[in-house]
Amino acid sequence: MALIEIRNLTKIYLQGESLFGGNTFAGKTFGGKGFAGKPRGEVRAVDDVSLDIQAGETLGLVGESGSGKSTLGRLILRLIEPTSGSVRFEGHDLLAASAGEMRRLRRDMQIIFQDPFASLDPRYRVEDIIAEPLIIHGKTNRRTGIRAQVVELLGAVGLDESILRRFPHEFSGGQRQRIGIARALALRPKFIVADEPVSALDVSVGAQIVNLLAQLQRDFGLTYLFISHSMPVVRYLSTRIAVMYRGKIVEVGPSERITERPEHPYTRSLLEATPEVAV
Repeated sequence: MALIEIRNLTKIYLQGESLFGGNTFAGKTFGGKGFAGKPRGEVRAVDDVSLDIQAGETLGLVGESGSGKSTLGRLILRLIEPTSGSVRFEGHDLLAASAGEMRRLRRDMQIIFQDPFASLDPRYRVEDIIAEPLIIHGKTNRRTGIRAQVVELLGAVGLDESILRRFPHEFSGGQRQRIGIARALALRPKFIVADEPVSALDVSVGAQIVNLLAQLQRDFGLTYLFISHSMPVVRYLSTRIAVMYRGKIVEVGPSERITERPEHPYTRSLLEATPEVAV
């Protein structure tokens, strides 16, 4: 049995509806009103997607902006509700889970966001940001204390305990992303959606984050859905690659086969359009 089983997952937005839920996300909406105020129609952001994600692997999800990648990642975590379809995590039907069940399941499923400047609360110190999920889910270790757990997590992502009392604005983008990764690791999850985690960073800093993610996967036994528009980055990190185009998965297979012998014309166009990136 796969760790994640996705079957016929679909998310339809009406044009003018906000992306990723009730509020606008980075100002993004699907269209607006048409002639005389009438709706322009609907957009299938995710269209009948079926995928399995095996324990311990990295499934790279690649496609151009607007292809539905981030929406799919959030649907899997039930951060937004699908129009139809099913998602199972270790055999548990996430869409049928009660609020209490989802709270327990979320300990094993976390997300690393794209923008390290927007994903950290500027009012919180680093110690509070990383400790928050431990406190909410009651995962504090009475013997060692919360601070010791936070320091351990900071060390895992290459940061020193001297930053505990500082605020997010005091750090570079790469450092902020490391703090976000430490927060995602706090509950020792089994599965992480990494949603374009290096796209907002300089190439050299992004390469360091990709290498860190690879090391953390080995150290923590993680399973990743790694979302990116960059085929070279996906190829470096991923066990398998799924190619997404206009809400559909058009091709999926081992990374070597996808990058060296692509079958779909869209996959070939992605490979031809993307320069090599050193990682």
